[in-house]
Amino acid sequence: MTLPPRRRLLLRGLSASVSLALTVAGTAAAVVLSTAPAAQAAAVPAPSPLDVPGRGASVPFKEQEAEYAVTNGTLIGPDRLYGSLPSEASGRQAVTLDAVGEYVEFTLTAPANAMSFRYSLPDNAAGTGRDAAIDLRVNGSALKSVPVTSKYGWYYGGYPFNNNPGDTNPHHFYDETRTMFGSTLPTGTKVRLQVSSTASSPSFTVDLADFEQVGAPVGKPSGALDVVSDFGADPTGGADSTARIQAAVDAGRTQGKEVYIPQGTFQVRDHIIVDKVTLRGAGPWYSVLTGRDPSDRSKAVGVYGKYASAGGSSNVTLKDFAIMGDIRERVDNDQVNAIGGAMSNSTVDNVWMQHTKCGAWMDGPMDNFTIKNSRILDQTADGVNFHIGVTNSTVTNTFVRNTGDDGLAMWAENVPNVKNKFTFNTVILPILANNIVTYGGRDITISDNVMSDTITNGGGLHVANRYPGVNSGQGTAVSGTTTAARNTLIRAGNNDFNWRFGVGAMWFSGLNEPINATINITDTAVLDSSYAAIHLIEGATNGLHFNNVRIDGAGTYALQIQAPGTASFTNVTATHVAQSNPIHNCVGGGFQITQGAGNSGWYANPPACTGTWPDPVWTNGGVPDDPTTPPTDPPTTPPGDTDNIAKGRPVTESGHADVYRAANAVDGDAGTYWESTNHAFPQTITVDLGAAKAVKRLTLKLPPSSAWATRTQTLSVSGSTDNSSYSTLKSSAGYTFDPSSGNTASVDLNGTSARYLRLTFTANTGWPAAQLSELEAYTG
Repeated sequence: MTLPPRRRLLLRGLSASVSLALTVAGTAAAVVLSTAPAAQAAAVPAPSPLDVPGRGASVPFKEQEAEYAVTNGTLIGPDRLYGSLPSEASGRQAVTLDAVGEYVEFTLTAPANAMSFRYSLPDNAAGTGRDAAIDLRVNGSALKSVPVTSKYGWYYGGYPFNNNPGDTNPHHFYDETRTMFGSTLPTGTKVRLQVSSTASSPSFTVDLADFEQVGAPVGKPSGALDVVSDFGADPTGGADSTARIQAAVDAGRTQGKEVYIPQGTFQVRDHIIVDKVTLRGAGPWYSVLTGRDPSDRSKAVGVYGKYASAGGSSNVTLKDFAIMGDIRERVDNDQVNAIGGAMSNSTVDNVWMQHTKCGAWMDGPMDNFTIKNSRILDQTADGVNFHIGVTNSTVTNTFVRNTGDDGLAMWAENVPNVKNKFTFNTVILPILANNIVTYGGRDITISDNVMSDTITNGGGLHVANRYPGVNSGQGTAVSGTTTAARNTLIRAGNNDFNWRFGVGAMWFSGLNEPINATINITDTAVLDSSYAAIHLIEGATNGLHFNNVRIDGAGTYALQIQAPGTASFTNVTATHVAQSNPIHNCVGGGFQITQGAGNSGWYANPPACTGTWPDPVWTNGGVPDDPTTPPTDPPTTPPGDTDNIAKGRPVTESGHADVYRAANAVDGDAGTYWESTNHAFPQTITVDLGAAKAVKRLTLKLPPSSAWATRTQTLSVSGSTDNSSYSTLKSSAGYTFDPSSGNTASVDLNGTSARYLRLTFTANTGWPAAQLSELEAYTG
């Protein structure tokens, strides 16, 4: 494909204003609170972004922070000073291991067969990174040695940064890796990361570990094309499979068939172009696309729609695989993103994106695009950017961590972005810029998200008329109603090393031109902000409305007003604000406040106007909301899956007759069916959805042939998150299957989250066994 030049511009050049040189050995700039006593860390308690009820992404893992684990290493932090090692750790604390035998040991709180862990190694003298390994031990016994590297971290200098350790401003220290245990470890198992050698790396800093029960691989859907068996792609990763996978995708489009990526690691050295096709894997832990052109470094693995200038793509589904890149630098003109191009009426579902430039940089115009149930990790630039005329599109239930720029962004450059939504996402540790932002846009929704641990030059939530092509003359400025409801911000905002003062957790900018719109901030918790909680700068923002907002902990002020505007405040409370005067305002009456009822802790008349900026006070305090009171806005619900999420998933049974196995009930073919052992009620069938899902309805089918007489089957539905403890989702009842109406029955559920769904059959009036041709599950 011809790559159109796309360059992300920063209007403020990143000057070398902070020189906090971490040594190449990688330990000098960390703030060490203490050498922890043997086998116990002593961390400062800090709210976790994964412990906010009802908000953020529903993740399939249990997270444990190293600073609260058993260790004989050294606790570092808490510290939020840009350039220090703990400043980029989750919760701004971690544990450094720098001697043979030092370890961090976690105790499983739920069964797990896999883990990811976040860590940092020092750079090497050349700036190319170092490779090492750390031992993984289970209950004291060695399980395996896990490779770790620093080649995807350590950037220096000013934007867009370089890999020269001699430059200033070292940052982007951490990376993540993942491994499977080979078996399921029970609750209570001790899992230890332990240093066996310091020859390859003088230190290993461990931030956290995520423990997961990964489901079995998803089998090939009935009738699908297989990139290996049908097209010869190499699942060992030894050969370049780009052309073979592209051929499979092209055939899938022309034949109207899904394309299946089986288990394996596939070398892909350029874009796979998708249009009117479904590309599906065995699961993101099993089917991995990776690679980069060995000579042309501007070419790398990516799954792209056609660019809008070429007509764009449509009706694409990407599902159940991983894209693991090899991007070690930031070159903005290079199209080396995991997903890109233009895709209308398309869905990305359960895709793991790591080590690419951006997770998904979508260049419109395009409409009705959704990313859901996905993970975006360790990017050199944005996690997601909806760029140029993206409309009616969504990112939901997606986990984003360690992006090199904005976590989730919309940028209406020259063409309006309209009615896009970021909902139920968890966005953690953007190394530069904001957790979530909309640059321009009309009728935008940013709701039910968790944003935490902004590093520098940005805030948690940003609404702005900034960056090129954002203006009212082209209809791209902030307009209509921007809704930001039920968000939680933790340790958000931080110092801007060009401005030399703090950026607020929520900030608003009219740099290109004043914002004149309705911006509703409701039912929001702003916890332990690094500087101000609310911030206006760079031009007027009019039409702000804060309702039911709780500020608990602000490093400087509740409000930092550096630009005119208008705002109303109702039921806005502030506690633990560092400055005795909670407002800094040097624009005087240019900022007009309208107060409703229920406000406290944030207002002062006169406000402070000092001309100097105080040092922040960081408490690591604040307690996430427990949303027991009704919100003032109608609740936002995650958009439900319109796809059958049980299709192709692993399934087990209590028994089957002859060739009528349980797999027939999830193969997407109503003509095949499962039949249980005869004359042996009760009988069960259990499907593993791969992750906990809020299932709201089931569709049960028998073969539609009139040869199947009408029958009533008595069954109940139960659910489980761990395949061990089950609870009733639907009590036992009779369901009639009538071939004259399609031999289909529907079961309504209440949306209780469950990974495993089990149907228990106790009777069948048409045959002495349970029978089912399709078990379909939907969240919408």
